[in-house]
Amino acid sequence: MVNGEHLRGFLSHVFPRRYCSRLMRKKGQLKIQQMIFMIIAVAFLFILVGLFFLSISMNNLKKSALNLEEKNSMLLVSKLANSPEFSCGTAFGTSRIDCIDFDKLMALKENAEAYSEFWGVAKIELRKIYPASNITCQNSNYPDCGIIKILDNNVKTLPYYYNFVSLCRKEASETEIYNKCELARLMIASEDKT
Repeated sequence: MVNGEHLRGFLSHVFPRRYCSRLMRKKGQLKIQQMIFMIIAVAFLFILVGLFFLSISMNNLKKSALNLEEKNSMLLVSKLANSPEFSCGTAFGTSRIDCIDFDKLMALKENAEAYSEFWGVAKIELRKIYPASNITCQNSNYPDCGIIKILDNNVKTLPYYYNFVSLCRKEASETEIYNKCELARLMIASEDKT
């Protein structure tokens, strides 16, 4: 027993109680700090992964919004070509699809600003394809022109979407009045809101 007491006395002399408890507290604090840093690192990792997936989903959302805008623009082009403001109706015999009355268009061109909110687009333009002409239509050069700018809001726009149409008008010869139809492209552009 003397040796056991001697050993305990020696250990208590080498490692005093206050020193052991202080050392144990420092080790405990170090373990808590390590755990906190680990929790912060894991939380930071989850935040980064969440941001990565959020950026991918936002990119996909932008692509689907552009696809939807394109689809709506294509539908609007067809709808405009067959609307009462543009269409030939029965003026050229039977009712035709994608037939635009050139005379109506020239009259509409003067009052297009009144319809700008109704159509919901930034630009509407019609270009003759055959016979091709780069002359902008005015009342003075009608019908010997090739570009009719119906609406232009002067804003940044997305690319044009178009549909091929028949551009028809009444033409007079020396003996009769006949229907003259030419190939044209009805183009619209929406405002770029980005």
